[in-house]
Amino acid sequence: MEHVTASEEPSATLMYQVERPVFNEGYIDSKLLHRKKRTPKSIQLRIAEHLRCSSKKARSVVFGFLPILTWLPSYPLKQYLFGDIVSGISTGVMQLPQGLAYAMLAAIPPVFGLYSSFYPVLLYTFFGTSKHISIGTFAVISLMIGGVAVREAPDSMFAVHGTNASQVVDFEARDARRVEVVVALTTLVGIIQFVLGLLRFGFLAIYLTEPLVRGFTTAAAVHVSVSQIKYLLGVHTARFNGPLSVVHSLDAVFRNIASTNVVTLIIGLVCIVFLYFIKDLNERFKKKLPIPIPGEIIVVIVSTGISYGMVMSENYGVEVVGKIPTGLLPPKIPDFSVFPNLFPDAFAIAVVGFSIAISLAKIFAFKHGYSVDGNQELIALGLCNFLSSFFHTFVVTASMSRSLVQESTGGHTEIAGLLASLLVLLVVVAIGFVFQPLPTTVLAAIIFVNLLGMFRQIKDIPALWRTSKIELAIWLVSFFASVFLGLDYGLVVAMGFAILTVIYRTQCPKNALLGQIPGTGLYFDVNEYEEAEECSGIKIFQSNASIYFANSDLYVSALKAKTGIDPAQLLAARKSQLKYAKKDNGKRKTENHCSPVKKNAVVLLDVELGVTREVVAGAEKQMDHVYTNGQMTENHAESESEDDLFLQRLTPVHTIVLDFTPVNFIDSVGAKTIKSVIKEFATVDVKVVLAGCSRTLLSDLRTLKFFCEPVTPDLIFPTIHDAVLHCRHSKDVQ
Repeated sequence: MEHVTASEEPSATLMYQVERPVFNEGYIDSKLLHRKKRTPKSIQLRIAEHLRCSSKKARSVVFGFLPILTWLPSYPLKQYLFGDIVSGISTGVMQLPQGLAYAMLAAIPPVFGLYSSFYPVLLYTFFGTSKHISIGTFAVISLMIGGVAVREAPDSMFAVHGTNASQVVDFEARDARRVEVVVALTTLVGIIQFVLGLLRFGFLAIYLTEPLVRGFTTAAAVHVSVSQIKYLLGVHTARFNGPLSVVHSLDAVFRNIASTNVVTLIIGLVCIVFLYFIKDLNERFKKKLPIPIPGEIIVVIVSTGISYGMVMSENYGVEVVGKIPTGLLPPKIPDFSVFPNLFPDAFAIAVVGFSIAISLAKIFAFKHGYSVDGNQELIALGLCNFLSSFFHTFVVTASMSRSLVQESTGGHTEIAGLLASLLVLLVVVAIGFVFQPLPTTVLAAIIFVNLLGMFRQIKDIPALWRTSKIELAIWLVSFFASVFLGLDYGLVVAMGFAILTVIYRTQCPKNALLGQIPGTGLYFDVNEYEEAEECSGIKIFQSNASIYFANSDLYVSALKAKTGIDPAQLLAARKSQLKYAKKDNGKRKTENHCSPVKKNAVVLLDVELGVTREVVAGAEKQMDHVYTNGQMTENHAESESEDDLFLQRLTPVHTIVLDFTPVNFIDSVGAKTIKSVIKEFATVDVKVVLAGCSRTLLSDLRTLKFFCEPVTPDLIFPTIHDAVLHCRHSKDVQ
């Protein structure tokens, strides 16, 4: 019978009182619980139900595939439209220079960054579930794409003989080939993301834990920064890819630093200072400013005007963006022949791009009280990349900086992203040629300033040091592996290390002996809490890990170490004890006939410290007691028989309770191990019972044929307290 009582006074303690019999799983299964009767469906029926179409199911599929249909018909114009317009313009203004800049990271002409800022953003409006993320170009993804483009189409492939037997690079042919590679890569990424979405692999992002992603993106920021130094200085160096590419790039820059273009450097530094100042103002006064100051577009317009007026490209040797064709290019089928070489890179880019997008989407969804569908986000990104690739775009994902602008300027729905894409379209169709005199050092400055947020992630190190050393190790491995091995290999190493940490945690769980808090049914670690008292003759063992093939032996070792009971050692000690007892009895008989002097055998057996033996002879050292397990018993040598000695307990512990509350699963190896433990401890008269098994775990144990002699459901108890009360009662009855 259960009673819950409380006084009417607010300060009174709520009392919890339960009075019931001690339960075990045998009683629970046979008397207390009755399973619901269910008729299993045949495979044919399941397939028929799955394929059966109804208006409700069709509506659900269509609305799930096109989320825009769920919110657009009820779009509140008066409430949302103005905020979406302001947000769309602000985001679009920011998207223009970033599109140009990140195309340089992708190792293709800047205009393709504008294409990538239009088509995918337009498509995401129809297929996406997040109302606030800004889809488009992103530094990390662009750099990974650029690495693939340079590897597949290096400068050496397009070297031609110039004057004086010197070699020059056919930049036009090289760029055309790199565009083909990038477009094919984007198509493959889109296919991978779309297929993963259809297969419901939206959970894939959980394997990219937050410390891993943050360490990876910080390393990517290092790669991006190093790759832009040459544009900031105006020096010409080769682009490196693969392991130690950062080191090689820095070495190449320093070797050519004497050829720095001073005008280019001054323009870049001035732009960095101005952009940093504007970003700081926007951050400080974000609550007072109706919209953020568009520092990037200001810098682009002003620097383009100055460059055009002073003819910097010809007079000062400043490198500029160059030709930007007006209008959109006709669609073109990607080059499928390069797919085999690109698949590993495409898979890595697909997973990283989705991870970044879904992380941002969940942050904004939690903040504004709506939900996002991970599987639909995979489908949306896949369609954005796949369909857009036919129009000469490269891989896109969500941008952190633009998403913050889109949300902070009043964006409510995907309409803001739609308007931003239309602004980009206007520039591409009408005024793209205006940006031809734009110095590339300005784009490098924009990239540098936008990376500040990623570099601030270094502050994670002291925070993780205080909270979780394992997560700190994941962050550091992800960072250093990605910096020195490259982003592709670095990601693989980081994910492998993250998986190893999971294995490490199961291999090194926290083990404890539990004791009861007097007057309660609560049990806690006796080494942690003063109030916890061990139950006499009972050891309660807890290990906070599941039991399976990788850690089953460690579980048994920890059990024996914590309880201080090793059945094999105790049995060996018993044999030794019997051996000495036989010798002692023989000596006594001889001495009784020959001499009145008695000799006594003293056997010291301590479970905790091991077994020691000492034989004391002589009348002056007679001892009339034997220590067994650290307890003193009277020694009546004359009447003690060998059988009486054998019946003495080897240990004062009569029961071990295994707390299975933290155990989530158990495999066949783990089940066999626990059965062997029960049998092994039974040989030294120690009973092993289980407590706290979940219904799922019990179902697994039945499936694994765990319950057969000598193990029965009567040895399983729903709580530790049930097990302790049962064991105490059984001992008292004996």
